[in-house]
Amino acid sequence: MLIPAAVQRRRGLAAVAAVALLLAGCKSSASADREAAVRSTSDSVAFTGCDKVACTGTLDGAGYEIKLPQKWNGTLLLYSHGYRQAKPAPPDFAPVTTAPQAAATDEVASELLAKGFALAGSAYASNGWAVADGVKAGEQLHDFFVQKVGSPSRTYVWGDSLGGLVTETLAEKHPEWIDGSAPMCGVLGGGNLNLDLALDITYAIKTLIYPPLKLTGYASYDEAVAQFTAAYNAIVAATKSVQVGVPKLLLIAALVDGPTQTARFDGSNPESQVGAIVESLVTAMGYGTFGRWEIEQRVGGNASGNDKADYAQRVSSSERALIETLAPGSTDRNLGALSRGIRVTADPTARAAFDKLGNPTGDLTVPTITMHTKADPLVLVQNETVFRQRVQSAKGRVGDLVQLYTVAPASYQGEAPYGAGHCNFTTAERVGIITLLDGWVRNGNYPATAAVTSAFMGDPGLNEAYAPGPWPATG
Repeated sequence: MLIPAAVQRRRGLAAVAAVALLLAGCKSSASADREAAVRSTSDSVAFTGCDKVACTGTLDGAGYEIKLPQKWNGTLLLYSHGYRQAKPAPPDFAPVTTAPQAAATDEVASELLAKGFALAGSAYASNGWAVADGVKAGEQLHDFFVQKVGSPSRTYVWGDSLGGLVTETLAEKHPEWIDGSAPMCGVLGGGNLNLDLALDITYAIKTLIYPPLKLTGYASYDEAVAQFTAAYNAIVAATKSVQVGVPKLLLIAALVDGPTQTARFDGSNPESQVGAIVESLVTAMGYGTFGRWEIEQRVGGNASGNDKADYAQRVSSSERALIETLAPGSTDRNLGALSRGIRVTADPTARAAFDKLGNPTGDLTVPTITMHTKADPLVLVQNETVFRQRVQSAKGRVGDLVQLYTVAPASYQGEAPYGAGHCNFTTAERVGIITLLDGWVRNGNYPATAAVTSAFMGDPGLNEAYAPGPWPATG
C-alpha cells in the first residue's frame, strides 16, 4: 500500500520527536545523577590505591604524580604548576625542572590529604609558555585517574601563575567533568595583554636608560640573556642618580602600575619603594627578553606591539607629583622621548597564535574562586580586573565568581609573610581556597564574608576591602 507523502512526513517528525524526548530524558537523568554525586556527603568513596596503581609515571611525555588519602571524600584536586623556564635563566641559572607537582608544596598536600582529598598533578611536555601542553596534561591525567584509581564525585582544577591560566582554560573547556575552579595568581588577562605590558617596560628602558636594548627578534636564547644582563646593569646604575635615573625608573613603573612592594621590599620608605620598583621592572624585563625569545619560537614571530600605546595618559597626577619633586620638568621631557621613539608592531599571525595558547573568555560554567597577592611584580593583580570584566561581558554570570586578595603588612623584615611577591600565599590560604570552593560546590555555601572567614581561619593576609584598579593600558 502506498503511504501518502504528507503522512510519511508526519510519521518521520513523530519519530524524530520521540527520539529527542528520549535523549532529553537520558540527559536529564545523567545530569541529575551527576548533581547527586557532586552534592554527596560521603567521606568514604572507593578507590584503587597506589599499591595497585602507578601513582607516578609519564603520560605522553609529561610526568605525573598522584597522592591519595587514607579515606577519600570523593573529590579530585587537579593541580597545574606555574611557568618554568625553558632553559636555565638569570639570576642563578638553576637547572630547569620537569618534575610533576600534585600541589604547590608538600605541606599543602599533607593538609589536603588529611581532609580526604585526592591530589593529582602533572608536568608539561615542554617548559616555557606551555599552556596547550598543560591543558593536554590535565586532560590526560584526569582520564588516567578515572580509569585506574576511581570515579570522582567531583573534580576541582586549581593552579598557580601560568598554571592559573591552564586551570581556567580547562574549566571553560570541560564543564562536563569539572565542578569548580581556583586559579591563583593567574595570567587571567591572557598572554597578549601581559606580553604587551612587558614590551612597554623594555621599550621604556631602551628609550630612557639603555638605548642598545633589543626589543624583539633575538637571534638566540643567549643573545636574549645577554641583552637582559646589560640592561639590568644599566638599571642598577640608574638607581645611583636620584635626580636623573630614579625619576626615569619611577616613570617606567607608572606606565605599568608596577607595585611598590615585593617579597623582599616592604615599601615602607623611599629607598624600599625604589628597591621594589627595580625588582618589579627587572622581573618584567626577564619575561620581556629571554621569556619573549621562547614565546617567539613557539608562535613563529613577535606577538606584541606598542604602536598604539599612549604613555602620557597612564601617568596619574599623584605619580607625576612624586616624580616632579625629585626632578622638576623631567616627566614631560621623558614622556616626550617615549612618544618620539621607534614603536613596535606585532606580527598578526604570531599574535593570533599566541592568543590561542590561552586567553580566558570569562564564560563561566562552574563556581570559580580566584586569589591574587596585591603586590605581584610578575603577573599584575589587575589581571583580575580584566577577568571580571570578561565574566560580566560573557553571560553576566558574576555570581559564579568570587575574587580574593591578600595584602602584605605595612612593614616586614626579610621575606613578606604573604600578600607581596608572585604567588606568595601561605599554606592556610591555599588550603582555605579549596575548603571554600568545596563548601560552595558540595553544600551550596556561597563564599560570603562569614564563609571566607571560616575557611581561612581568620587569616591576617586576606583583605576583602581591597579591589584592584583597571588594566594599566586602559586607565
